[in-house]
Amino acid sequence: MNDDCKTADCGSCKDEACCHRTTSRPEKMKSSLISRLNRIEGQVRGIKGMIEKDAYCDDVLNQIASAQAAMNSVSKLLLESHMKSCLINRIQAGEMEVVDELLKTIEKMMR
Repeated sequence: MNDDCKTADCGSCKDEACCHRTTSRPEKMKSSLISRLNRIEGQVRGIKGMIEKDAYCDDVLNQIASAQAAMNSVSKLLLESHMKSCLINRIQAGEMEVVDELLKTIEKMMR
């Protein structure tokens, strides 16, 4: 954490954006995302249990694919929301660098 950072859980502040920007989300969307992430967390715990119990590889791989698809679904929802709110607001405020930021994020998502 650098001297200017007010967020104790930030960690390192190598990226100033890590702890200095936030997004307010409608309560319904936040609740939906949290529910999805809780289900994914359960899936991942289940996969760990499968490994601990020496489950058949193909069964484990299918569960991993399912968890990855669920994470992709969460990512798509967040991306859509980001583009419809944060991106538009920042462009209207003259912050054109947000386009490059989004392109880098999409590149990471496509790996």
